[in-house]
Amino acid sequence: MSDNAVDVGRRRFLTGTTAVIGGLGAATASVPFIASFQPSAKAKAIGAPVAVDIGKLEPGQRITQKWRGQPVWIVRRTPAMLEALKAEDEGNLRDPSSQESDQPTFAVNPWRSSREEYLILVGLCTHLGCSPSFVPEPGGETLGESWIGGFFCPCHGSKFDLAGRVFKGVPAPKNLIVPPYRFETDTRVIIGENEGGAS
Repeated sequence: MSDNAVDVGRRRFLTGTTAVIGGLGAATASVPFIASFQPSAKAKAIGAPVAVDIGKLEPGQRITQKWRGQPVWIVRRTPAMLEALKAEDEGNLRDPSSQESDQPTFAVNPWRSSREEYLILVGLCTHLGCSPSFVPEPGGETLGESWIGGFFCPCHGSKFDLAGRVFKGVPAPKNLIVPPYRFETDTRVIIGENEGGAS
């Protein structure tokens, strides 16, 4: 009688242990399968927001940051650059008030940014995707005496002002793109997120 009691207890123990180990094994085996449905680290990195430290960016300088495989320019405009923007003859621009541009709503203004001092643009020409040169100095032999500074695309001659607005009479159909971004602090900007975290 006692032998049968030991056998029943032992069977229950072995059955319970087998069930627990089997369940753990099934759970462990399913982790890679479930993880395969999640985007890879590379896929996340391509579209993920990017934090950029702009604390050392001097007035008049430009830095480039990759986001979604594209160059994003951050330009710290000088007071003279901002004055040149105000003096720009809007009759020379194709879309001076940025009504047809790809940009967040906060960039629908003459300086096309949330803070006048900082310009943030996707550094690709809206014609065929070449990367324009940053030519901040006014005048010059190549771009003419009326040039107040901005961006010049060497591929087909498109010109953009210091707010990324396209001039008339060039191949580029639209202003340079302003990506979503937000200032996390005065010296740190997040590319790929608007205020409130939306992208």
